Amino acid sequence: MGFMDKVREQSTVLAQKAQETAREGKVKLDQAQAKRRADAIFRDLGAAVYAERTGRAGPDNKEKIDRLVEALSRQEADQGLGDADGGTPPASGATPPSGATTPPDGGTPSS
Repeated sequence: MGFMDKVREQSTVLAQKAQETAREGKVKLDQAQAKRRADAIFRDLGAAVYAERTGRAGPDNKEKIDRLVEALSRQEADQGLGDADGGTPPASGATPPSGATTPPDGGTPSS
């Protein structure tokens, strides 16, 4: 195998590695953008719920909350999102974190 054949082979390998790296970078970028969109929806949803609970909500707030929940559900389904930090609510019947206590009235456990 001549020198030029080795150079061509190496350049082909390098080009393949570059394409693979570019694909991996695009996947990570897409995931980051999806997470940012979900974070924005969570922020808007939290603000709408807070406004409702504090009596500051506008007349269309319930519809806004419904739209945001639907958008978030679609986003999670499309992207397979879930909070890796455990920020998503536990399934019903899940064991509370250690150190959490359940109020006597059966309400939400506190830490």
